[in-house]
Amino acid sequence: MSSKIYVGNLPYSVTDSTLESNFAEFGSVSSAKVMMDRETGRSKGFGFVEMASEEVAQAAIKALNGVSVDGRSITVNLARPREEGRGRDGYGADGFKAAKRADIGYGNGGYGGGRY
Repeated sequence: MSSKIYVGNLPYSVTDSTLESNFAEFGSVSSAKVMMDRETGRSKGFGFVEMASEEVAQAAIKALNGVSVDGRSITVNLARPREEGRGRDGYGADGFKAAKRADIGYGNGGYGGGRY
């Protein structure tokens, strides 16, 4: 079973290969990814590392959490599962919900104006 680790407060100079090499000294690294901004192509300052086993991941977390990298104290802990919630622009799994009130919106009086 592999363990996913969150690495935060990374300097913008850190790359995928740098991240992988820093964690490889603790054991086998399945993957290492620094999250990048789509628009600028610059690092977002955090990433994820997937280790081969939970024991190796815990050893890496204990050793690297709080370590200074290029003057920044990095945060290293187990990654939490992604929360299923609203996506961008207010769309969720069940579609767009502008309001919780039933009397506002389309289909309630006239041309979708609802009651005011």
